[in-house]
Amino acid sequence: MAILVLGGAGYIGSHTVAALCEAGRDVVVVDNLETGHKEAVHPDAKFYQGDISDHDFISGVFRKENISSVIHFAAYSLVGESVEKPLKYYENNLCKTRDFLAAMVKNGVDKIVFSSTAATYGEPERVPILETDRTEPTNPYGETKLAMEKMFKWTANAYGIRYVSLRYFNASGAHTSGDIGEAHSPESHLIPLILQVPNGQREFISVFGNDYPTPDGTCIRDYIHVTDLAMAHILAVDYLEKGGESDIFNLGNGVGFSVKEVIETARKVTGHPIPAKEVERRAGDPAQLIASSEKAKRVLGWNPRQDSLEEIISTAWKWHQAHPNGFEK
Repeated sequence: MAILVLGGAGYIGSHTVAALCEAGRDVVVVDNLETGHKEAVHPDAKFYQGDISDHDFISGVFRKENISSVIHFAAYSLVGESVEKPLKYYENNLCKTRDFLAAMVKNGVDKIVFSSTAATYGEPERVPILETDRTEPTNPYGETKLAMEKMFKWTANAYGIRYVSLRYFNASGAHTSGDIGEAHSPESHLIPLILQVPNGQREFISVFGNDYPTPDGTCIRDYIHVTDLAMAHILAVDYLEKGGESDIFNLGNGVGFSVKEVIETARKVTGHPIPAKEVERRAGDPAQLIASSEKAKRVLGWNPRQDSLEEIISTAWKWHQAHPNGFEK
């Protein structure tokens, strides 16, 4: 039986596909390559290019391949863009997932692991955030992910599918081989943007807001290595395949770093001064997001291994130094 990975040519998806293949699992990847890169897909995975909302295409994949479970990474994820273009996010994230779920139900596939986000919480009630805490997203990206979670819940209730939703925090770093890593266009994630400075691709890094209610006034985030994130998705599949009930889990290291602290660590790793410039706040950014991952550790047996910020940035720097333009030759 194979695991179907939607969005498996993207950043987190490709690392999960690599981890699955390295573990000897059968993997099928579906990606429309709108933001993904075919070069990022592990050579042992079977690749299909197409859209998850194309019922005939998806049903064809289900017919050709013996799929036991699905991991779903296929979604837009730019917070700022979601504020400017909310309907684009509802169409892609929610409506296309609805279409995929319909095909999944029709074809008798009943297990799915969903890549959700910490943005479902909005401004947290407390830190670290628990899975039972209030969910009030502050941007359409988080709102669509929360709506997707609820759609999984009601679909599971009606049709007997089981799902795991993984709410995670800032994915970062790169595969230790240096063969795959983060390659977004446009890039919006902090660590690769910072590393563009020592790579000679930008003059300075912008710091969005210095008046947040945090010790140094900049946003605090919980950074998690992409390989640890990949392992959590695989453990979630195993949990479902062993009969586990539908559930939601936070993933993170439980330690927050401010924007200024991340920049300082990048200076240490790269040996570059990395000039920073303070600018206006960005719409929809909560001040602080730090996860409690105790439930994932207890239930899934997840244990993040690359949990130091210096190690995370070092693996990212190895990738970006060797691939300043991502997967472009």
